[in-house]
Amino acid sequence: MSELVGPLALVGGAEWTDGCDFDQQLWELAGKADVVVLPTAAAYEHPQRAVDTATKWFAAFGANVRGLMLLNRRDALDPDVARDIRQAKFVYLSGGSPMHLRSVLKDTPAWTALGEAWSDGAVVAGSSAGAMVLGDPMVDPRGGALTLGLGLINHVAILPHYDTWSEEKAHRTVQLATGHLRIAAIDERTALIRDTGGAWRTAGAGDVTVYVDGRPTGLNALANR
Repeated sequence: MSELVGPLALVGGAEWTDGCDFDQQLWELAGKADVVVLPTAAAYEHPQRAVDTATKWFAAFGANVRGLMLLNRRDALDPDVARDIRQAKFVYLSGGSPMHLRSVLKDTPAWTALGEAWSDGAVVAGSSAGAMVLGDPMVDPRGGALTLGLGLINHVAILPHYDTWSEEKAHRTVQLATGHLRIAAIDERTALIRDTGGAWRTAGAGDVTVYVDGRPTGLNALANR
């Protein structure tokens, strides 16, 4: 992974609500550019509502939101959509269905554009489903097993909603993560942030627990990942 990439924020869910004050800092790191919200994961759950929520939240500190209605494979293959993502300085993937989000973005110009924008220094944030797909492997929310993610970061699986997640599914995920795979278990309204240069930190209302080989460890386990 290049160390020249932009900041990355993995949010545990309940995005754009009280406690997510880190969003203002992310916006400032993006040079106070427009926040491009992709409600793809919420395609079947009122995607415009996700954009409206983000718009109201970011407006409270002066940020402007542009909703990019990338909802299906046809949209992800559209060169105009890919261009909008490529030119963005702050891209935020909403929560919803990680399985739908993965199937829409995988091997598309839109996904390539997201990676290129990040490599050029854009801020990328994903919450819940939007965070889950960015790792590889990915946690399957249906039972807690591991499946393929999109791999913006590798050897790290994101477990969101950790403070409300089923204890049984969380235990299964942690126990299945062998071979020094990192599991980042993130509470709602909490962000695990990778700053430019590769250092990891946490922000927000809750906690982040990193597991390696079934045991909790510190954020230093994510170094160079």
